[in-house]
Amino acid sequence: MPSPEGLPPDNHVHTHWSWDTADSATMRRACERAVQLGLPAIAFTEHLDFTVWDPDDRATDEGLVERHASRHAEIDAAGYFAELEEVRDRFPELRILSGVETGEPHLFAASVAGYLRDAPVDRVLGSLHSLSRDGLLYGVGHLLWDDADGTMRRYLGELVDMIETSDVFQVLAHVDFPRRYWPGGTHRYVEKTFEEEYREVFRALASTGRALEVNTSSPLASVDQVRWFHEEGGDAVSFGSDAHQPGAVGQHFRLAVDIVEAAGFRRGRDPFDFWRR
Repeated sequence: MPSPEGLPPDNHVHTHWSWDTADSATMRRACERAVQLGLPAIAFTEHLDFTVWDPDDRATDEGLVERHASRHAEIDAAGYFAELEEVRDRFPELRILSGVETGEPHLFAASVAGYLRDAPVDRVLGSLHSLSRDGLLYGVGHLLWDDADGTMRRYLGELVDMIETSDVFQVLAHVDFPRRYWPGGTHRYVEKTFEEEYREVFRALASTGRALEVNTSSPLASVDQVRWFHEEGGDAVSFGSDAHQPGAVGQHFRLAVDIVEAAGFRRGRDPFDFWRR
């Protein structure tokens, strides 16, 4: 049954199985928070990033050799799925999905496919956190200080490439990820400056029928941004807290719902589904 508040599922949550998340961020605590908020479902989408990759990956073809200053680590799939079964038994009132957040999936298609072949999941997010330079993958925040506007345009162009050349993900996560690290503060970021580049991303995404995530850890998308997706033919919106600690599960979801509704998307009869136009 839908929650009394009508809140959507949280389709983007991290726990201690992600390399950048504290040991205290357990699935049980995240589920407790989801139940407290009345969310119908939660997806544990751990970071699937690669520091060593398959020779057949595009990253190899492009001459990439490593990630800059990497702390990335593999998912302990056996431990992850064991904990997942524990919380599914403990919280029968909550739909609990398995998942991964694939970083740069267009560069690591063979590696991603190999992981998912051995550990299939319910929800796959596609993310772009890094861009290449001189044979290294750099977190995009490192590149903004050299040329913020140019880096943002390059980032959005790379998203189009990612959408067009990778079909492994169901949801495009945090479309304006670099905004989190904008020089001088997020308030200096002018979304309208990149409207045409956003629209190119949204046209590509809409043509595939996949969902756009409204990420509530990032500075929230404006109604204009989500409406651009709607105007370009976008059909589905997913909500994701991008929580890296249990207290952030479902954060700002009521405000995000207002934004998504104002842009022309609505909840459906199925409380577990994406919101639709």
